[in-house]
Amino acid sequence: MIRKHKKFSWPRKLYDKQRILEENKLVEKYGLKNKREIWKTEAKIKHFRNRTKSLITASQEEQNKFFDKLNKIGFDVKTIADVLALSKEDLLKRMLTNIVVSKGLANTPKQARQMIVHKRIAIDNKTVNVPSYLVKVTEENLISFKKKYKKLKIAKKKESKEIKNES
Repeated sequence: MIRKHKKFSWPRKLYDKQRILEENKLVEKYGLKNKREIWKTEAKIKHFRNRTKSLITASQEEQNKFFDKLNKIGFDVKTIADVLALSKEDLLKRMLTNIVVSKGLANTPKQARQMIVHKRIAIDNKTVNVPSYLVKVTEENLISFKKKYKKLKIAKKKESKEIKNES
């Protein structure tokens, strides 16, 4: 069995009030399950920064390849300074839950998270049940309800209209 390595690191000061309050705001704003998701995004941003630092001496072609990869994810990156300026909120905005809310398929991030976990959301007719999935720019327009769920929603709307008309 292959051992999975952890994808984040714990904060150095566990009971830092300022950090806890800031993380609580992020959890509420982006509908995260727990603070571990914030730490994972911080680790991913740290990975991007370290990769960029190693590319400073590399050829322009390699740098452009890396920038293209980040641009496909949805970051507007043209230079090394842009990559170093990325924040955890930039990455949290690209998560599937936030894209679902911004498209109007859900009212709140928590509702979007529940719909994703319950397999109600599809990307290009493929079910995705990972709320922290990073949506690429090309996939953004392909996000929709699953076909079966669409039929249920339409039926419920018709029933509610019929009830209102009878009243």
